[in-house]
Amino acid sequence: MIKRIARTAGFSGLLAALLLTLLQSFWISPLILQAETFESAAPAEQHEHAAGVAHEHSAEAWAPEDGWQRVLSTTGGNLVVAVGFALILAALYSLREPSRVSTGALWGLGGFAVFCLAPTLGLPPELPGTAAADLGQRQTWWIGTAAATATGLALLVFAQHWLLKVLGVALLVLPHVIGAPQPQVHESLAPEALETQFKIASWLTNAAFWVALGLLSAWLFRRSRQA
Repeated sequence: MIKRIARTAGFSGLLAALLLTLLQSFWISPLILQAETFESAAPAEQHEHAAGVAHEHSAEAWAPEDGWQRVLSTTGGNLVVAVGFALILAALYSLREPSRVSTGALWGLGGFAVFCLAPTLGLPPELPGTAAADLGQRQTWWIGTAAATATGLALLVFAQHWLLKVLGVALLVLPHVIGAPQPQVHESLAPEALETQFKIASWLTNAAFWVALGLLSAWLFRRSRQA
C-alpha cells in the first residue's frame, strides 16, 4: 500500500505541477511582472506601511532572474507542493477508494476549498507591493482555517448524525467570523484592476490544478490496483 501511495503521488504530482507551471507562466507570471514595475518605480517612502515599517530589499538577497531561472524555481516549488498534496489524496484513497476516476475531481475540489478558497477569502492572493499584516499571525490564521475547513467538510460529507453536520457548518464559518489578520491600512502600489485580475487568475489556476491532481491521482490509484 505504501508503494502504491508513493507511486500515485509521484506521478500525479509531477503531471499536475507541470500543468500548474504552464498556467502560471502564461497567466500569473505576467501579472506579477507587471506589478513589479509599479513596485520598482515607486519612491522609497511609498513602500512604508502606516505603522512605519518599510519593505526591506536586501541587495545581497538572491532572487531568480526573469526567464529560465524563474520558471525553473517555480517548477521546483510547484513539484514539491503538488507531490505533498498528492500524498494526502492518495492516503485518503487508501481509506476510501474512489469508485470512479471522476470521484477524484470531487476530492480535488475539496482540496481546493481547504487549501485555497477558504484561506484566500480572508487573505486574498497579493501582488508585490501590497501591504500585509504580521506574517506569523497570517500563517496561524491560514493553518487554522485550512484545518477547520477540512474538518467541517469531512463532517458534512461523511457524518451521519445531523448534529455533527451542524458542527461541520459551524467549523466552516468560524474562521471567517474570527476574521483574518489585516494591516492597519490597506494599500497597494499596483492598480486595483490588476489586483482583481490577479485574484481571479490565482483562483482559477489553483482550481484547475486541484481538479487535475484529483483526476490524475484517482486514475493512477485505481490503475495501480488493477496492475
